Amino acid sequence: MNERRSYRALRYALLSLWLAVCLFPLYWIVSTSFKPPGEWLTWPPLWWPAHFTLANHLYVWANAHLSSIASASFQSPVVGLFNSAVVSIGAALLAVTLGSLAAYGISRFQTLGERGMFNLLSLRMMPPVVIAIPVVIYYQMLHFTDTWHGLILIYTVTTLPYAVWMSKSFIDEIPTEIEQAALLLGASRLRVFFTIIFPLIRSGLVVTFLFVLILNWSEFLFAFTLGYSDVQTAPVMLSKFEGSSEGRQYGPQAAMGIAVTWILVVIGFFIHKHLVRGFSFGMVRR
Repeated sequence: MNERRSYRALRYALLSLWLAVCLFPLYWIVSTSFKPPGEWLTWPPLWWPAHFTLANHLYVWANAHLSSIASASFQSPVVGLFNSAVVSIGAALLAVTLGSLAAYGISRFQTLGERGMFNLLSLRMMPPVVIAIPVVIYYQMLHFTDTWHGLILIYTVTTLPYAVWMSKSFIDEIPTEIEQAALLLGASRLRVFFTIIFPLIRSGLVVTFLFVLILNWSEFLFAFTLGYSDVQTAPVMLSKFEGSSEGRQYGPQAAMGIAVTWILVVIGFFIHKHLVRGFSFGMVRR
């Protein structure tokens, strides 16, 4: 009994230590976001701001002027958050819609076997930098650079394999007898999908949507190469704090990082019920 208690105490101690190691960078970002410029680089470091300030967060959310940032090259971070929201949500909705429709056809008509599904998913494993230059050339010819619809299109194409793969696992769990009864009553395949299949896999599609949304929200390469001045996403704006002529802006960058991260945390909190159901939806096979 004593050995079991000692083992349990040691295990909890190691897990607590690892949790502290993982959470320390988050704590440091939060504390830095409330520090004035004079406390960003101090030795010994200040574990908590000596002079608490909201200037960094006001700059991110209200575009308030900062004396440490005088360059006109810095645009409003709110614009970057808004661009990320429009592009990420639009591309996620389009990818999930097209992906679920394609997954329904694959699941019911067996248009792709296991090897075909693996090949489809392997397309997403290709590094984006491989197709970056051809995409930029085509986008310049079509005048799609620095536009919302240009980023939405490339985000949809790159995340569509994930949407198809995840949606198919949920559709496979729906018995075909339900659809056959509706078809005998005269319903079309499209109506069957939207009135029967879609409500049954709604939780799974929410999980798919959130997964694709996170991928789109954190994407950097295409946003950097295809968006110049009018359409700059939040990850691109975060990178500009590092190479500014005024030096690295740790405080505003930390505040911007919190804004980018906590938006996804809040979204996940409000749909956590769908997440629990969605992640367990395809676990049991008939």
